[in-house]
Amino acid sequence: MKTFHQLYLDILQQEAGKGRVLEEDCDPYHMDCLLHPQRHAPVIFAEECEQCAYDRACENSCIFDAFEQGEDGKVHINKEKCTGCGACVGACKLEKLAANKDVVPVLQAVRREGQEVYALAAPAFLGQFGVDVTTGKLRAAFKAMGFQGLIEVAVFADILTLKEALEFDANIRQEQDYQLTSCCCPVWIAMIRKVYKELMPHVPGAVSPMVAAGRVVKKLHPGAVTVFVGPCMAKKKEAREPDIADAVDYVLTFQEVQDMFEAADIHPGQLGEDEKEHSSRAGRIYARTGGVSEAVKETVKQLNPDRKIAVRAEQADGVPACREMIERLKRGETDANFFEGMGCPGGCVGGPGSIIGKEEGRKNVEQYGAAAEYKTPLENPFVPELLARLGFHTIDEFLEKSDILVRDFSA
Repeated sequence: MKTFHQLYLDILQQEAGKGRVLEEDCDPYHMDCLLHPQRHAPVIFAEECEQCAYDRACENSCIFDAFEQGEDGKVHINKEKCTGCGACVGACKLEKLAANKDVVPVLQAVRREGQEVYALAAPAFLGQFGVDVTTGKLRAAFKAMGFQGLIEVAVFADILTLKEALEFDANIRQEQDYQLTSCCCPVWIAMIRKVYKELMPHVPGAVSPMVAAGRVVKKLHPGAVTVFVGPCMAKKKEAREPDIADAVDYVLTFQEVQDMFEAADIHPGQLGEDEKEHSSRAGRIYARTGGVSEAVKETVKQLNPDRKIAVRAEQADGVPACREMIERLKRGETDANFFEGMGCPGGCVGGPGSIIGKEEGRKNVEQYGAAAEYKTPLENPFVPELLARLGFHTIDEFLEKSDILVRDFSA
């Protein structure tokens, strides 16, 4: 019987016309995970797991209690509770856990006649597919695979930066007030929602840049399929949450995309440029720890240079550090008024679906940000242009009527 990883690679080869998968050699559970990933949690069992020599390190690493024992006595992963943070995958010394894959339904969508499919590339992409692979070359690679185009998610990070800066400027009026950023990291938000519910009033209802990108693409291109591409397994769960499930159809990690390129014999570094840059530095640095708070801080400063209460930011990365930061906040042991949490060490660049190391990823994000023509969304002319196309012509309309950029945490 083939392992999950063997079956996955064989199906990729089959989709590329280089072989055929014999179902009698496949575990039905693994086959269903690959053909219908939405039926399963972001993390799955790559091999059957009965007895553990490591005192169930996987279960102990999960702060969301996603591991449960079924009536058959076997442990399974509750897909409603699993956030896809990946802590259990790293904790399992026997390597019996793996990230679920969205590759097969994505390839099927790309090959469907008349179907427009757009890739939404996270800001952490630079350097993941080779040091010479720019946004333009990556866009050309996706088009070579059959995608209609590639959208730079950093543009929507710009828009969410503006929204969070405006909300901070409007709402943080006293020294004891504070804001918990809601952008970017689904593990951070899931932790607040499930472990620290009492802090939810301090979380603005902004969607993540991924969700904003998916919703805007679907509004401007009705019927399109949207595929987020990034380093994060947790985005797979975020894309299925009831109040925002209308935005993104599938989520691929960078490693999954690399597997697709290899199967299709596509080499992004050898392709020409298909360039369409629109984001500012603020949107591009979201991919590393401190990026969101730095972007909001600079934008608030530009919005209101004479503001008496400035953004005093504190950041944490990795689930233990995020929990420790929240506990200090609850004990009143910090004077910060803007808190940014990232579920992965180093931020998104340290995500489990990354191809390169987090330090190299951070360096590339800084390079990506430094190359931007504009520093903040207030300087970026594409931001008001895009907002106007969405029907927002004033700041009041943007804050009060931007349903497309707001989520319902009660759902």
